[in-house]
Amino acid sequence: MSGEPDGPEDRVRRFATIWSRAIFPVTATSLTRPEFEQQLVPLARRLRAALHERIFEAAEGQAIGAALVGTHCTDPEALSRTLDCVDAYLVLYCGDDGPQEELRARSARLQHALAAGFAAALRERTLAEQEAISRAALDARSAVAEALHASEARFRAVFHGAAIGIGIADLTGTVLEVNDALVRMFGGLENQVRGRNVAEWTHPDDSPHVWKLYEELVRGEREHYRVEKAFYRPDGTVLWTNLTVSLLRDADGVPQYQLALMEDTTERRLLNLRLRYEATHDALTGLPNRTLFFERLEKALAAGDGARFGLCYLDLDGFKTVNDSLGHAAGDRLLVEVADRLQSCATAPGEMVARLGGDEFVALTTGGHTEVEVDDLAGRIMHALSTPIRVEGRELTVRGSIGIVEGPAGERGAAEVLRSADITMYRAKSAGGNRFELADPEADARAITRHGLTTALPAALERGEFFIEYQPLVHLGDGSVRGAEALVRWLHPQHGVIGPDRFIPLAEHTGLIVPLGRWVLEESVRQARTWEARHKDAGPLRVNVNLSPMQLTHPGLVSDTVEILERAGLEPGALCLEVTESALIGADDDLLKPLRRLAEMGVDIALDDFGTGYSNLANLRRLPVSILKLDRSFTQGMQHFPADPVDLKIVEGIVALAHSLDLAVTVEGVETGAQADQLRELGCDTAQGWYYARPGPPDQLHELALADATS
Repeated sequence: MSGEPDGPEDRVRRFATIWSRAIFPVTATSLTRPEFEQQLVPLARRLRAALHERIFEAAEGQAIGAALVGTHCTDPEALSRTLDCVDAYLVLYCGDDGPQEELRARSARLQHALAAGFAAALRERTLAEQEAISRAALDARSAVAEALHASEARFRAVFHGAAIGIGIADLTGTVLEVNDALVRMFGGLENQVRGRNVAEWTHPDDSPHVWKLYEELVRGEREHYRVEKAFYRPDGTVLWTNLTVSLLRDADGVPQYQLALMEDTTERRLLNLRLRYEATHDALTGLPNRTLFFERLEKALAAGDGARFGLCYLDLDGFKTVNDSLGHAAGDRLLVEVADRLQSCATAPGEMVARLGGDEFVALTTGGHTEVEVDDLAGRIMHALSTPIRVEGRELTVRGSIGIVEGPAGERGAAEVLRSADITMYRAKSAGGNRFELADPEADARAITRHGLTTALPAALERGEFFIEYQPLVHLGDGSVRGAEALVRWLHPQHGVIGPDRFIPLAEHTGLIVPLGRWVLEESVRQARTWEARHKDAGPLRVNVNLSPMQLTHPGLVSDTVEILERAGLEPGALCLEVTESALIGADDDLLKPLRRLAEMGVDIALDDFGTGYSNLANLRRLPVSILKLDRSFTQGMQHFPADPVDLKIVEGIVALAHSLDLAVTVEGVETGAQADQLRELGCDTAQGWYYARPGPPDQLHELALADATS
């Protein structure tokens, strides 16, 4: 042996071997088992391909099931063994180390499609046999009407040798003849069938049109009909059949008898019901799954006038911790117990509970008074979860967050309702969890807009939808322009200009802040170099660029900054990086190391929003900062004369402290001349705000700097 791992084809053949060994004993074929295995190899290849298709196609699974019937695997046991084989070995031999959970879900769907294709093909095969028997019976109908007809022997051979049930009745409905197959269907006693009247075989599941078709046939208005019909056996069990009834006429065309052909579909129906149950119920908890829940929800939303619905969307708080600490088996037992408790909460008519997946459950209530009922249902759920659950000898406290959507039917679709419930549930979770919240259309709209902005961010950067405005930094001593702060904006195609307070947190959450921050730094440095070249006589102009906490931890911060400065030809002293005070509270040496390296190169580091982070003032000595940017909340009391004396004392103390540490002080939010004068007297170094200029295009700074140089 070479020692090399088996290739995909080898594993497919191994799977085919296991498959053939499982179903060969119940297959009617003249082939040897190895010959039969060769017939299964192409089907195994198709199963493997369907398992790995990017988009699942149920039609392929159905075609494989039909092909299985084509290999003479028509015994129901062959299907059962095939499903067991696919469930146990398909992912193992044909999964190719792919994502196991996803492959097992795909394998389950393949089993459902394969079983459906098998059942459909077997039905077609049986119907073809029925048609052949029916034609033979119709050809021989004169033998029934005329007992001495020469073809009676041929009809009897077909009648008694058929594998499906055949019965003959007169036009009053009295059963005259039955074959052995039909007798076996009804329990094996001929006297329980022969002599009975057809009208006695009613069943609660009969459709109204079944007996309408029968009446038309015995009146001679219809030659035949085919229906699915249930019968009670003598022992009380139910026999399900595909029933074909034909009218037999005599030589003159006068109706004489009715001929019934019955195919026993009980086992197939039970199989379909089992498959339907498995397709619509969660395998772990036994609750209805997402598929069945959506069917019920859509039905509830399509109800008539006056109907209402209430939906509770539940997500367990901290469930991941249970899986991580106790293992997935313990997590599964917890979910089963939660499912049982939820099931006990939804027992009233019109109520149901389902598991959508993971630790997400939904409860639905319908009727005309769901405004009160849905709140009551949510309260029962919260109460049911309040008792600890014992798992592996430990008592686990279960908490959950519930989003409630309630309203009239017919106004929204199922997807919209579920999205609103999901958004509301996360609002409850954000509020601390272990609570329920009622859906709010305005909050939904904000969440949807936020999600839309989040998904649009990457493409917006690629399409160049961001731009930068610059707010001048003015020296309080002589009023000269010393530089500007770069403020990024988003020109959204639908929402217009969006400020950083709306999209920067989203960029932080998605990680896009790193490429976006690099772009802002590149553009700002390039603009600073342009200013430097355009008005050398006005003195150096510095550009301030904000750094987010995520950028601080990015390993390429120093190298990217150096590369951008060198490529633009800008000295490090013309750049100031602003870091918020809250980002540096408790910062260790590893976090401060990149900032120290940049400061050693000559880049200024400004501590932004100073005074809002409750940091220890003694920490200022170890931070590599050269500028304090005083938060505007300290100077709002100075907008009018006389200034707030408390604010004056605070700012005076901060300025004195900063200057004693050789730090410059910049003040934000200067909006009046009185503010500017007072800050100048207190010794502040630079300021920015609407009093001097609002954020604007880069040319605005050039004009202001040029005016300073010529004044």
